[in-house]
Amino acid sequence: MTLNIRKLNAADSSFTIELKQALAWDALASPDVLATVASIIEAVKADGDTAVLKLTQKFDNRELSSAEELEIPLERLQKSLTSIPSEQLQALENAALRIKQYHEKQKQGSWQYTDADGSTYGQKVTALDRVGIYIPGGKASYPSTVLMDAIPAKVAGVAEVIAMVPTPNGEANELVLAALALAEVDRVFTVGGAQAIAALAYGTETIPAVDKIVGPGNIYVAMAKQQVFGQVGIDMVAGPSEILVICDGRTDPDWIAMDLFSQAEHDEDAQSVLVCPDAGFIQKVQDSMERLLPEMERKTIIRASLEARGLMIQVADLQQAAEVSNSIAPEHLELSIEKPEEFLSLIKHAGAIFLGRYTSEALGDYCAGPSHVLPTSGTARFSSALGVYDFQKRSSLINCSAAAAAELADTASILARSEGLTAHARSAEYRKSDNK
Repeated sequence: MTLNIRKLNAADSSFTIELKQALAWDALASPDVLATVASIIEAVKADGDTAVLKLTQKFDNRELSSAEELEIPLERLQKSLTSIPSEQLQALENAALRIKQYHEKQKQGSWQYTDADGSTYGQKVTALDRVGIYIPGGKASYPSTVLMDAIPAKVAGVAEVIAMVPTPNGEANELVLAALALAEVDRVFTVGGAQAIAALAYGTETIPAVDKIVGPGNIYVAMAKQQVFGQVGIDMVAGPSEILVICDGRTDPDWIAMDLFSQAEHDEDAQSVLVCPDAGFIQKVQDSMERLLPEMERKTIIRASLEARGLMIQVADLQQAAEVSNSIAPEHLELSIEKPEEFLSLIKHAGAIFLGRYTSEALGDYCAGPSHVLPTSGTARFSSALGVYDFQKRSSLINCSAAAAAELADTASILARSEGLTAHARSAEYRKSDNK
């Protein structure tokens, strides 16, 4: 059966408008969704555990008598390590080790320097006290996300990591539990959706409030994070997953087809984009997709995603391909071309960049090392992959000597008085050595 994937040509006068329309996802956050999220947050703020229990019963079909039943004991997590097949445990351990090694290199330390007058300046780097990680549990379970969220937090030195793991119908995923144990998460609650975000933000009688919430989720989770921002920090408001593949037409088309499938299978709102100067190759990829799709376990979701939001874009050359990619600022960018390192200088905006024909995005999702929690919906223009730095805060250090205080007082006084802030000026002036 033919796949009806939207095709665009960068040479067309309407290309910019059509591309913008094809990329839009804000419509998914309808007024009904926003109103539902707001009502859930208010309910949790007002009624705490009672609201969380009612919402968990409603959305996850779980009958619970007390909020204590929402927490998974750490002993249960450890038990999962012995219940999963050995090859799965080995894969989790390998991925966890690689993720830890990568993020160890991101750690930032405090620093200071001393001026000639004896004043010292610097920065004190401190880990957050408590963070919450959200692990999606709707259409699929994601043990990989546990590792990608929790390990950078632990490397940063966060004292307490709390996980929210929805368990629809009360069914827990053993791989997810094993990943939580490997990542040394401190507490785990089986709450999902906007109610999980609200509980982390405001706290309940059972669930403690956190300083920051990270991790991907559906539209309700994304909008909840947006609405609680300010009460807590968040990593980002994540939209649907995306992949953009720039190909020169010389990679096996089956490889590219499967790379596009790899994002489309997440959910119907995910977006897969191919950018290529070779119209013939674009058709070869289309043919591969139509041939391979019937083999896919999640073929219904893949088809829905590709036909609703998939794109195949023909460009004049690879230079224009880079320009199109930069305008999209994709979450995942594959450079399936010769000498990708030389092409890299043309790329300005992308959450993660996969260089070369052999580097599939799937490796980054699971075990390459960098976190797979990435900016979506064009936000790679101004934000970055989740990392150790998301779990640290930086305090400026200023320690003026008497000589420096006197010297800087004049500058501060002039600027303060120009702004009409006399108390600021006098505060600085009082430290001058000639003013007793």
